[in-house]
Amino acid sequence: MEIRFGTDGWRGVMARDFTYDTVRKVAQAIADYLKTKPPKTKAKHTVLVGYDRRFQSEAFAEEVARVMDANGHQAVLLAEALPTPAISLLTHKLKAYGVVVTASHNPPAYNGLKIKMEGRTAPEAVTSEIESFLDRANPTRGGKPVVKSYKKDYLDYLRARINPAALVSRLPGPVVLDSMYGSAGGLLSEMTRNHKRIIEMRSERDPLFGGASPEPIEKNLEPLKKRVLQEKAVCGIALDGDADRLALIDDKGRYLSPCQVYPMMLEYLLGTRGLKGRIVQSVSLGYLSGRIAKAYNLPFAEIPVGFKYIAAELAQNQAVCGGEESGGYAWKGGLPERDGLMCALLFLEMIVKRRKKPSELWAEIEKKYGPSSFRRVDFHVSKAVVDKAAFAAKIQKKLPQKIAGTAVKTTLVEDGIKIILEDDHWVLMRPSGTEPLIRTYAESDCPKKTQTLLETAAKWVNAHI
Repeated sequence: MEIRFGTDGWRGVMARDFTYDTVRKVAQAIADYLKTKPPKTKAKHTVLVGYDRRFQSEAFAEEVARVMDANGHQAVLLAEALPTPAISLLTHKLKAYGVVVTASHNPPAYNGLKIKMEGRTAPEAVTSEIESFLDRANPTRGGKPVVKSYKKDYLDYLRARINPAALVSRLPGPVVLDSMYGSAGGLLSEMTRNHKRIIEMRSERDPLFGGASPEPIEKNLEPLKKRVLQEKAVCGIALDGDADRLALIDDKGRYLSPCQVYPMMLEYLLGTRGLKGRIVQSVSLGYLSGRIAKAYNLPFAEIPVGFKYIAAELAQNQAVCGGEESGGYAWKGGLPERDGLMCALLFLEMIVKRRKKPSELWAEIEKKYGPSSFRRVDFHVSKAVVDKAAFAAKIQKKLPQKIAGTAVKTTLVEDGIKIILEDDHWVLMRPSGTEPLIRTYAESDCPKKTQTLLETAAKWVNAHI
């Protein structure tokens, strides 16, 4: 298997691609890269090694730590599985590097590695340089690493930004948190001292994730929908396997897409919290956020898929808020990193301060900025498409002047090809950066139009792969 870092890390099927040998090889490449960078504050680089709740993740993490130790770096293995954003926090707080053993939302058979630094995902320039060391990597192993718990540090960070204990008693009803058997299980209950209005589900460890992928998309959230209605909850919140992304079920048991969730967050952050500045989003998100930015007279930009690009904008103070279609969001005032629990707390704050349930908050957005019907369909292919530009060029070359009777306004080719129509409706075809998939996305003002756009995209994909 060719080892490559995609939109956020390297991933592979366990026992086939992701093995102890390949993990040691990647760890050695990271260690070799660090040897070329002088430590900023100490004689050694500190490398924090975290992990999720997947099968054997803690054992793979120990191997990473052993390799770091053998190469003269100060390796610290986390004492418990924590959300990936916790490791990002620690890299900022301790001026360290971070490696997280996780495959995020991928199916149970997968595992992977994410690299963190300066409070965020390592930039592409760093991961590319690490890849250059892979052919030279000759792994060595050290002794037992230092093991330390940092759960309190992470929970204290969350409490300092949005204190959940001050919010839950003011909620108009219970909230159901679905951790999807991932790393966030039990943390919100712990922060709120098991308050009766916080109901956690799928919070225990299950390396098989109940037989599904720990991805917070609608088809995986039927149990959460049912629980919200059963408990008469004010909302349901789902987090992915390593808890850096969020999905929302409203008080009526309806799934709200990221093209709805991000505008709701933006309206609150800009209108209530008073944030001002450039708004950015991944090219796979929708048109309502652009309309909101325009209403507040703020600059707006679409950038390639991958939170590392949003993180760079936030870290360099070029943006105040960023979002992506997979459910990752961040805003000025904290780390330049997506954090599912942080976003969950923001929604609790929105409900309390606006004194409205999520269905009412969405109704306000829809009335003011227009409806959104968004869907994503993935196509499995025999192998990953490496040259996204060539893929986009093939489709762009034969693009008609109209799609579904509406004229094409513009095309974006920063990441796959996004075709925007005169009425703001759009369709995107994008090869995945981490899996052998072609992802197709579409958004319009009604489900029927969205389905037509997706069917058109399917024909083009089948003709060009």
